[in-house]
Amino acid sequence: QIAGFFNIPFDDVSPLSLFYRYFKDHEVDGDICCVSPDHGGLVRTSRLASMFNAPIAVIDKRRPEPNKAEILSIVGDVTGKTCIIVDDIVDTAGTLLLAVNKLLELGAKRVYAAVTHGVLSKDAVARISASGLHKLIITDSIPLPEEKRSPKIEVVSLAPLFSRIMAAME
Repeated sequence: QIAGFFNIPFDDVSPLSLFYRYFKDHEVDGDICCVSPDHGGLVRTSRLASMFNAPIAVIDKRRPEPNKAEILSIVGDVTGKTCIIVDDIVDTAGTLLLAVNKLLELGAKRVYAAVTHGVLSKDAVARISASGLHKLIITDSIPLPEEKRSPKIEVVSLAPLFSRIMAAME
């Protein structure tokens, strides 16, 4: 819908190809399942899943009040799989870690998260570091200060993506 606010051409800039390359370069393969954190993220998750030729799962959650989430169920089979949660933003990591716990409880072998914007407010980094999440991969759309660094958080640069977009504009 945002396209209606512009009268010039623009591109939807998606880091999914960067995430795909990260997982391939780090030999994350085998039985992968891409996980949407909610019904609204299905298109994004499906796009990454098609790159891997992998199935998808969807987290069925509700928000009983602001900044509170409850996971009702996971639609899809995650047993024995390496799960990759695909999301656009991680702030306090509360909902993300609820999802990680649920996936592990249902038998996921390992859980990664690939998130475009890493806000990482409050105690998010400490919570991620102490969690069952194997790795959080974020882009550099928001700079990650030194005090928010963790062995469980890796940053991928958006530069190659922007470079391809600019080259295509010539």
